[in-house]
Parts: sequence; structure tokens; C-alpha cells
Amino acid sequence: MPSPCDPQHAPAGNVGAALMMIDSRLKSVYDDQTQPDPKQQELIDQYAASLGPGDLDDMLDGACTIIYMFMQWLRMAYEDHGKDALECVVPNLVATMRMMPKSVPPEAIPTMAGLLVAAGTGLSPGLWRKQFGQWSRDEMNPLEAVCFLLAEHINRLTDDRDFAARLIAEALSGIEGG
Repeated sequence: MPSPCDPQHAPAGNVGAALMMIDSRLKSVYDDQTQPDPKQQELIDQYAASLGPGDLDDMLDGACTIIYMFMQWLRMAYEDHGKDALECVVPNLVATMRMMPKSVPPEAIPTMAGLLVAAGTGLSPGLWRKQFGQWSRDEMNPLEAVCFLLAEHINRLTDDRDFAARLIAEALSGIEGG
């Protein structure tokens, strides 16, 4: 019986905008900056200010699409080594989120772990989350943190600081070009 959380029923959202936010955060961390590059931050702020309510929903859907894509890539990568991605990724990310109480309040961690498990088991994280109501404002930073942490995890596994962003960008260009 098909699940109502099957990714084929999920909107892809604005993956490009979500990727821009994640990539900006990664670059600021890799460049050892406490704040993002001012020019990059100005562009992000201008873009965010131009978003309407529907655009924000598209960006949320885009972030969930990225989580799904990252978890599917991780699932395949870990399976190639005889490991379970959920067993390797979820505890690691939960432990990291617990060390980030300003960005990820403790009450948001179970929801973020649920998003990871949903995506890792082939369900749409966005549709899984929507079963429980609308996104809350308090979930925005944790959602961004999950995207960032997944991207950073992939970059560390591949020993390539741009691999995760390139993975998504190449998937997008394949869709647009195909």
C-alpha cells in the first residue's frame, strides 16, 4: 500500500534557494568566519526579504527535498560499505544538535531526527512533518541545521568541501537539462 508520505507526492520546492543558504553556511564555516561573508549575507538577506509566504513554503519544501536527496545518497554510500546509514548518521547528527542549544532547542531534536529517519527510509521528510501540522517558527533554525549538518557529513565522508552542494547542483542541472 503506497504511503501518503511517498516522495512522488511531495513538492520539490525551491531547492536552489535552499541550497544557496546551505552552501553559504558551509563556506562561512570552512573559511573559519564567525559570520558569513558580508556580501554573501547581503545577497541572502535581499533574497529572503523578497520572499512572500508561498515562497517561504517553497524554500521549506526545497530544504526537505535536499534532506531527502542527502539521506538517499548516504544510504547508498553506507550500504556500499555494508553499513546502515540511519545507524551511522542519525545518532551522530542528534548528538551534534544537542550541542547546539541556541540553534536547535532540545524540543526540536525529535522532529529533526524524525525527518532524517523518514528520508532515510524513503519517505518525504516534508510530507512526514506535515502530518503533525504546519511548520513552526521554532523549527526553522533546526531545519537549516539539519541540512547543514548532512551536507557537512557528506563533505567529510568524501573529503571534498563542495561535494554535497555539487551533488544537489548536478541533480538540478540534470533535471533542467533533461
